[in-house]
Amino acid sequence: MCGFTPVPSDKVLVIVGPTAVGKTTLSLYLAEHLRGEVVSADSRLFYRGMDIGTAKPTPEERARVPHHLIDIADPDETVGLARFLRLAHGAIADIHARGRLPIVVGGTGQYIRALVEGWTPPPVPPDLALRAELEEQARREGLEALRARLAALDPEAAARVDPRNPRRVVRALEIALRAGPFRPARTSPPCDFFQVGLTMDRSALYARADARLEEMVRAGLVEEIRGLLEAGYGWDLPAMSALNYRQFRPYFEGQAVLEEVLTQIRRDTRRFIRHQYNWFRLSDPRIRWFDATRTPPEEILAAVRAWLS
Repeated sequence: MCGFTPVPSDKVLVIVGPTAVGKTTLSLYLAEHLRGEVVSADSRLFYRGMDIGTAKPTPEERARVPHHLIDIADPDETVGLARFLRLAHGAIADIHARGRLPIVVGGTGQYIRALVEGWTPPPVPPDLALRAELEEQARREGLEALRARLAALDPEAAARVDPRNPRRVVRALEIALRAGPFRPARTSPPCDFFQVGLTMDRSALYARADARLEEMVRAGLVEEIRGLLEAGYGWDLPAMSALNYRQFRPYFEGQAVLEEVLTQIRRDTRRFIRHQYNWFRLSDPRIRWFDATRTPPEEILAAVRAWLS
């Protein structure tokens, strides 16, 4: 039985893979065939008003299938791992209680792994004064200085954290300074998770990501970011450090033209994809991988139905 609450089923489907590989499309297809509901595990989708640059499911897609953990915070809030796990557990329990299948979808590797492996978040409450001090050091000396400091205190944490994500580096260093090296506690997996991984040839994936970026710009990405800035959301916010947003700072500050920004986003997207593959390894036996360009969705549906039975 699932460890969240007494429910008739303990099954949880998980769809993982890099950005732009087609997770949203597959999740909708499977949810409609399996009476499923989507639980987002993409940290970029938590924030209201950040729709285009995050490739958030459209209102039409969310009308087709119930979605959870989307638009749960304003951009000046922080949704950390502990809050995600609490909300995800609650959403999964509610979906089970309705006799439906939870489908966890996302590319935020740490959040997926924490859910599937039953992590207990670090028992270190935020230290705002220390955090401000570390953020100031990052501004003065660069983020690499903080990462080097983290590596000296906790090499495993330094290897685990995304070195380009200031919020994650600062939080990991905050924990290391307050409590020493931290190893996520793991309990027995609370549910029967079946992980479906989507992948494709890297060059084809990069081309898809490039095409999606062009579509974002046509859909109004620049205007979306301008609206966030006019609403008072500054570049120092964690939400504004997301891919497809932070790269626009030089543009809005008159230091770069649009094409320079898009070139930087393309580079950063490739690095982000490589980082995601470090979390979701093709050799991981817990993930059943499918080539998104060669595998029909009916084949993936058949595999999921076999697991459910």
